[in-house]
Amino acid sequence: MARGRNSGGHRYPRSARVGETLREIIAEELVRIDDEDLAFVTVTSIDVDNELNRANVYFDSLAGEEADDDIVEALDRHRARLLSAVGTQSSAKKTPSLCVRRDV
Repeated sequence: MARGRNSGGHRYPRSARVGETLREIIAEELVRIDDEDLAFVTVTSIDVDNELNRANVYFDSLAGEEADDDIVEALDRHRARLLSAVGTQSSAKKTPSLCVRRDV
């Protein structure tokens, strides 16, 4: 009998584990993308809903708040590539849609 754990033996919710996996994959993919608008962008966290349908991607940048619109546009341009990376590198059965937001 597992004490203090759910039946899967995990210490935190599945959505949190998936969010951390997505953060790692997306951060690695941003390093590979050759886009000046994404040069100083860091993915700070990702919140995934319980159904794993949607993920809020939070970012920060050394470029400052004035570059936020350009960063969001650049991430939108590369959305298909990011989703493809998530789909191929994760073991999830489905890939959540991504919503990009500045971390405040």
